[in-house]
Amino acid sequence: MANLKEVKNRIKSVISTQQITKAMKMVAAAKLRRAQDRIIQMRPYANKLSVILSNVSSGVEDDTVNEYAEVRPVKKVLLVVITSDRGLCGAFNSNICKTASSLIKEKYQDQNDNSNVYILPIGKKGLDYFKKRNYPIIEDYVTLFGHLNFDEVRKAAEMAMNGYKSGEFDAVELVYNEFKNVATQILRKEQFLPIAPPAEEEKETSVTNVDYIFEPSKEIIIEELIPKSLKVQFYKALLESNASEQGSRMTAMDKATENASELLKELRLTYNRTRQAAITKEILEIVGGAEALASN
Repeated sequence: MANLKEVKNRIKSVISTQQITKAMKMVAAAKLRRAQDRIIQMRPYANKLSVILSNVSSGVEDDTVNEYAEVRPVKKVLLVVITSDRGLCGAFNSNICKTASSLIKEKYQDQNDNSNVYILPIGKKGLDYFKKRNYPIIEDYVTLFGHLNFDEVRKAAEMAMNGYKSGEFDAVELVYNEFKNVATQILRKEQFLPIAPPAEEEKETSVTNVDYIFEPSKEIIIEELIPKSLKVQFYKALLESNASEQGSRMTAMDKATENASELLKELRLTYNRTRQAAITKEILEIVGGAEALASN
């Protein structure tokens, strides 16, 4: 059994850790509120923009060229892996990295064998994971979460879009966590480029007969809408990930605080038992000494 000093030191250590986890939970809760508000405000705009684009593009002649929808043989792939800059958020980062690795093995193994799978990590945890595994990495946009706004994110989206247009990449995919609630995040593997045509069911449900007036022309408007929609989609993925990160961290710190409380109960019980055993031992020694003296 541990001595009293060791148990007392452990109790102090656990109390200190519990104070830290409580503080981190409160900070995560404050950040979550702001991140949740941003993504809730963003979703209707992004969804409406997608619907307008579907409505407008549905009537465009077949010979209209959409350079972002051009399907070609996939030789080089860009994977945008969205993680966090810091840990202590449960399995948030490990799930994303494992999902990205599984996507490479299942869908792009041939390209990976030729070192043609490029990683654009957003978040330092993703950078560390893929750097250790010697993937070709584009490090220019790792720290976007330090100043998360549309202007900064737009640059990363444009880099991916320009790389696709120029033929540097033949496919671009996003891997991120979609925010559902504080305790639940949904892993998403989303094809960013080429733009996938909507399924027949989606066409029936999302495309409505709206009589638009086009100025100067439908084709020119689509040329403006598509890049805008792609950048908004990219930004939305980062907002989803940011809210998911704070929710995951808040949950993890809440569980850590509860575990610390349970551990404190056990340690205090152990401390009391150890102290009682020490007192009992001292009493027995005194009684034994008294009996020895009496017998003499």
